[in-house]
Amino acid sequence: MKVNHDIMRWVFALGVSLLVAFGAYEWITNSDRAFRRAIEEAVVLESRDILLAYVADAGEVRISDALDRVRAAGKVYIYPLPDGWELSGQYKRANDAAWHAFLMRLDEQATLVTLSVDDNDPDLVQKAAADPKFKVASEQ
Repeated sequence: MKVNHDIMRWVFALGVSLLVAFGAYEWITNSDRAFRRAIEEAVVLESRDILLAYVADAGEVRISDALDRVRAAGKVYIYPLPDGWELSGQYKRANDAAWHAFLMRLDEQATLVTLSVDDNDPDLVQKAAADPKFKVASEQ
């Protein structure tokens, strides 16, 4: 049996086009994605407040996180866990030239479980000694 490739080419193109159009329609109309994004944004905003409460010492702090990533600082992520969230990012104080990494774990209500920072600031080391949720690791 001889196949007419001119017709099959059009049938294939039409099939792929319909599949792509259906996929795009499903992607756009999926309200679950927008709902999840709104929750993630709220968690990141809450994590910023928590981080600033620990590392901002009456000075300006620049944060690189999932909502405002600074490529020069490094990678960031937000990861859902069965019992909360895990976030990573970097921060830089106004009087400091280096970016300092942080790793934060939040529970389902976006309250702090643990916060680890790579920093060698003496004030942060003192805060970490007094707070079991806060850990400071000195950068090498």
